[in-house]
Amino acid sequence: MVAENYRKVEKRVQEACLRSGRKREEVTLIAVSKTKPVSMIREAMDAGAEVFGENKVQELCEKYEELPKSLRWHMIGHLQRNKVKYVVDKAELIHSVDSLRLAEEISKEAVKKQVEANILIEVNVAEEESKFGVHAKDVEELVRKAAILPNLHIRGLMTIAPFVEDAEENRPVFQELRKLAVDIKLKNIDNVDMSVLSMGMTGDYEVAIEEGATMVRVGTGIFGERNYAV
Repeated sequence: MVAENYRKVEKRVQEACLRSGRKREEVTLIAVSKTKPVSMIREAMDAGAEVFGENKVQELCEKYEELPKSLRWHMIGHLQRNKVKYVVDKAELIHSVDSLRLAEEISKEAVKKQVEANILIEVNVAEEESKFGVHAKDVEELVRKAAILPNLHIRGLMTIAPFVEDAEENRPVFQELRKLAVDIKLKNIDNVDMSVLSMGMTGDYEVAIEEGATMVRVGTGIFGERNYAV
């Protein structure tokens, strides 16, 4: 079931790339495996999945130890500063940096463990009160301050769009994140690379790809509904 779902999502990613005149390799499909067992991750691997996203540090660490080291792990959930030390040398990319204090902690732990940490700045484009992320007007200031921290590299921006019935409603959100990335790129800030746009989830990843997403985070579409009671 998981392998079949993954192949269906992969096909839709390819079609969205084709519609928007993009190459398939421009978009990374992140299989969001939060709350899902290792057995299901192995099914996704069999279908070709190599990049997995986790929301919780403990889950990422446990799966990292149990599965092949060839897999690439992304930390996509809200990250508490006291958990940074566990994940900084395991996640190839941290998507959810939304404050200078968090960036400073990641930098500190990266220096300590002698690794280079790649991050995205999380932007609350729609300014939803229930969501983490900095407001668009504050992004440049955070980028400039975080860019000078040692062992830390800003690779782009991330957003979680509102939950909507019609994916088209989120098109303006994705357009705004892309515009923000372009604006920051034009400033030529040292140690800042705006090549990554992490946007789009199960309900709207095709629209996100059409609007320039370079990473889409698909969980339910691959692994099915989540049982949070477990």
